[in-house]
Amino acid sequence: MAPSIAVPSVKNHQSPATVAQEEVLRRRNEELERELKRSLEREEKMKGELKKTWQRLRVAEDAEERLCSQLGELEAEAMDQARDYRQRLVTLMEQLSVAQKVIESGSVQML
Repeated sequence: MAPSIAVPSVKNHQSPATVAQEEVLRRRNEELERELKRSLEREEKMKGELKKTWQRLRVAEDAEERLCSQLGELEAEAMDQARDYRQRLVTLMEQLSVAQKVIESGSVQML
């Protein structure tokens, strides 16, 4: 076994003011540590809320993209229907014109 050296303990004799200052600093340090812990907990909570908000934003953006796509499809369909409707009107007007001419030509022959 190795020899050991005994070191007598030396007690620090501090003045009461120094002891009081150390106690104030120790309490302040504990208070700051508690505040730091609360601050870190608030930060984690805010990170969670930010993550949830980010996810909701992403869902909203996806929904917006789908709605824009559907709106574009509906606009294209409405244009096709309007074109078909106009063409049908033109056809009916032409038929009406032909029928009116036939009626007019028949009226003239009867006189």
